[in-house]
Amino acid sequence: MNHGIDINLVNCTVAWFKKTSSHYIHSSADTVTVLSTNIMGFLNALLIVFPIIFLGLTSATDTLTSSQSIRDSETVVTSNDSVFKLGFFSPQNSTHRYVGIWYLSDSNVIWIANRNKPLLDSSGVLKISKDGNLVLVDGKNHVIWSSNVSNTATITSTAQLSRSGNLVLKDDSTGQTLWESFKHPCDSAVPTMRISANRITGEKIRFVSRKSASDPSTGYFSASLERLDAPEVFLWINGTRPYWRTGPWNGRIFIGTPLMSTGYLYGWNVGYEGNETVYLTYSFADPSSFGILTLIPQGKLKLVRYYNRKHTLTLDLGISDCDVYGTCGAFGSCNGQNSPICSCLSGYEPRNQEEWSRQNWTSGCVRKVPLKCERFKNGSEDEQEDQFLKLETMKVPDFAERLDVEEGQCGTQCLQNCSCLAYAYDAGIGCLYWTRDLIDLQKFQTAGVDLYIRLARSEFQSSNAQEHTNKTRGKRLIIGITVATAGTIIFAICAYLAIRRFNSWKGTAKDSENQSQRVTEVQKPAKLDELPLFDFEVVANATDNFHLANTLGKGGFGPVYKGLLPDGQEIAVKRLAKASGQGLEEFMNEVGVISKLQHRNLVKLLGCCVEGDEKMLIYEFMPNKSLDAFIFDPLRQKLLDWTKRFNIIEGVARGLLYLHRDSRLKIIHRDLKASNILLDAEMNPKISDFGLARIYKGEDEVNTKRVVGTYGYMSPEYAMEGLFSEKSDIYSFGVLLLEIISGKRNTSFRNDDQSLSLIGYAWNLWNEDNISFLVDPEISASGSENHIFRCIHIAFLCVQEVAKTRPTMTTVLSMLNSEISHLPPPRQVGFVQKQSSSSLESSSQENQFNSNNHVTLTEMQGR
Repeated sequence: MNHGIDINLVNCTVAWFKKTSSHYIHSSADTVTVLSTNIMGFLNALLIVFPIIFLGLTSATDTLTSSQSIRDSETVVTSNDSVFKLGFFSPQNSTHRYVGIWYLSDSNVIWIANRNKPLLDSSGVLKISKDGNLVLVDGKNHVIWSSNVSNTATITSTAQLSRSGNLVLKDDSTGQTLWESFKHPCDSAVPTMRISANRITGEKIRFVSRKSASDPSTGYFSASLERLDAPEVFLWINGTRPYWRTGPWNGRIFIGTPLMSTGYLYGWNVGYEGNETVYLTYSFADPSSFGILTLIPQGKLKLVRYYNRKHTLTLDLGISDCDVYGTCGAFGSCNGQNSPICSCLSGYEPRNQEEWSRQNWTSGCVRKVPLKCERFKNGSEDEQEDQFLKLETMKVPDFAERLDVEEGQCGTQCLQNCSCLAYAYDAGIGCLYWTRDLIDLQKFQTAGVDLYIRLARSEFQSSNAQEHTNKTRGKRLIIGITVATAGTIIFAICAYLAIRRFNSWKGTAKDSENQSQRVTEVQKPAKLDELPLFDFEVVANATDNFHLANTLGKGGFGPVYKGLLPDGQEIAVKRLAKASGQGLEEFMNEVGVISKLQHRNLVKLLGCCVEGDEKMLIYEFMPNKSLDAFIFDPLRQKLLDWTKRFNIIEGVARGLLYLHRDSRLKIIHRDLKASNILLDAEMNPKISDFGLARIYKGEDEVNTKRVVGTYGYMSPEYAMEGLFSEKSDIYSFGVLLLEIISGKRNTSFRNDDQSLSLIGYAWNLWNEDNISFLVDPEISASGSENHIFRCIHIAFLCVQEVAKTRPTMTTVLSMLNSEISHLPPPRQVGFVQKQSSSSLESSSQENQFNSNNHVTLTEMQGR
């Protein structure tokens, strides 16, 4: 700040002192009285000057009063820490001067006052004017920029730079906030800053990019909060044309932005002020963390993160062709994995085929067959109801409307509304429906939601007819081939029958008996004798003929249904799908393994059913389904506090210990993951799905030619070399432990070739001493921080790259229960970077996270 008054007084005093001293030296001895008088005057002057100097040097440096000003070489800094500064700066490759606020250095400017009117020299002064406004003036005292607060004619005000980086102008007499920089942002957002919109007045806080790195004037891209009934963030070109949108907010993430499920973009929150204002903000649970999210001149977002004031991460969040708003036009869908990327929705065709052939898709698509309501308007008597076609993992269209009904009523209500063209349901938002053209649809590899589009019934009938035609043509082709080759194979068939007939004559009665026994074994394998057998009719009745409403889930094996036996016992029926990648071998393996296992943390097999092509396993029913339905769900996640999560961790560990050490058969599960951990009514965990389990005879490692399991949970030696042991399950347990603590899927980080897995992300945080970022906010405030960090440490020991360095399950349990107090430091973990799964065979296919948002990890450095 400017302390010119203090300095002038000091200069005057010093000059006076020199003059007096000189006079004394040249005076005679009779001037002692005069000298005494002068010394007393000097001391009195010091008494006046010293308090001014002292107060000036010790006054709060975070404020600017009406009697102070800031010149080009001076700054205002936040109190105590000086993290933020307010002062003059020049952008790179520019000599123009601007007033701004920056974090740590002026290369991190978060706000600019005169972005559209630069100073051409260093003559600028920032001060509070007579009318109470904060103003920037040039050397000729012309106002370059003003806070522009009205009705301040009689107000005396003070500007203060807060510790959050917000510059606040307040009325000295009332303390009322007159103006603040957070409500007039430029191109950057920081924690606690709000992007808000008022649904009554339409007033919005917008962020606007710079024109270039060297020119901070308002650029071509802006960001604002829109669609306030189901809030979304939009990027705009020139403020009028939508460029990109996030999709609606569901209480945890924007459902059209898959990248938000990763740890890098966590911490956003949508809030409300009464019924008028909706705002978006973000923050970090750890006060030592800080981030700057900037809308850069190219229309992309850049995130820079700091921990303890040290730069730890820079992310450039690009926008792909499919992310650009409306790339495929109305009723068109974009899929970045296809070529071309645009296609019409089923039941629609290009509006302008010539344009589409040139890959200009903006004209969109039109419906082929009118809906029922449209046919009624035209006087048709066709009363067939429309139907809905399900499109999975979609970015929902723009202009969503909300309906306050249960999930089961969402489609019914849409069908009853002639204007309703599609609907979707998200647990955090509720029922969404669309009455306008479906625009800006995108197909994700995972994430997104299921979208149901409305089509005329004849569209489904035509599809079935076409399928029937294709089958008929196939049959004709097969018949033609058979006829053409009949002459060749008739002789072989006759010869084969003759040989069989000859051999049968030579057979003995004993051979016939053995053959009969073998047929019986195929129909009813001997291992099933150890389990109760259920008749197919009993199971069908229990599940209401496998009604869709009774579906509990679906895996690589096939669907699982809820059933109710005549005696009132609830059951879960695992039905082998005929097209399943798993077959009789896995079915028999699960029967053979689990029928010999009994433990409170293993799911109980009640029996099985084998009739004809039907193969089913009947289990005890788990009312809370599987663990993944809780820890990865934004709403149900809150039901699992740290006590419950640790109980699940400990229960799974005890179940694995039983498999590895205590059962009469030593079992390696080989497919341990959250979806294979079932939860009973008291949330106790039970390990399930033993279709891939192997009996282990105690060898250090067993080699297999067939690598099966779920990518992301496989240990390195098993995925790469086919070597498995009990240490393979230990690795999977470590992955599961990190998922339970973080609330994030291990597979949710696989965005592109440069992205990390959950393990890699956590390992970097560990090495940077930032591991608190990993912890799910739902448990971070539980007061169990040390216990949680200890479990993370154990997880890293379990996922070490070298199998022999991983602990046994006995040791893991001792560590969890603190029977082993000192934990060794973990060595390098396995699978830090994304691995290619092209060579892996997975019997339980897991969706891979593959966002179309291009993410570039430009820097990752340890502390």
